[in-house]
Amino acid sequence: MSNHRIVAEPLTQKAFAPFGTVIDKSAVAPRSMNAGRARRFHDLAQVGVVGEDGHVVIGYVEAEPYDLPLAVSLVERHPLGAQAFLPLNAAPFLVVVCPDAGGRPGRPRAFVTAPGQGVCYAMGTWHGVLTPFGAPQDFIVIDRAGPGVNLEEFTFEVPWAIQIQDGRALDF
Repeated sequence: MSNHRIVAEPLTQKAFAPFGTVIDKSAVAPRSMNAGRARRFHDLAQVGVVGEDGHVVIGYVEAEPYDLPLAVSLVERHPLGAQAFLPLNAAPFLVVVCPDAGGRPGRPRAFVTAPGQGVCYAMGTWHGVLTPFGAPQDFIVIDRAGPGVNLEEFTFEVPWAIQIQDGRALDF
């Protein structure tokens, strides 16, 4: 197996903890609300922001699926705010993150979400682009708006090949 090939693993809070929070309602007990006609799964993730006049915003993203094989070498990070992605259906999507290695992304790790899971990338976490596969997918995105440069991008010289469990390769 090439040095630039990794296998995507199931998304778990323990494995993802160095990069942020897995948003998964099964991690908390629900609270009853609306006279018992609704259940609230409270405090699933915190979206912190820094910088003068920075504030949390909510957006909606309609994402097209990536064809396989996927050829992408770009990762990004947001130094002024966390960024959360909540899928609006149960379809899985690919999550790629990298540890910081002296201001540059280190060796990537890849995760495939379980039905209904989302992620909240911690401030400054290198991560791949939003990557649904198999079908279009819509997401609620919660992140930072305001003044300041909150996007850094990095392009790998040699793309990474990510293999998912059914054997299909996704190239990064």
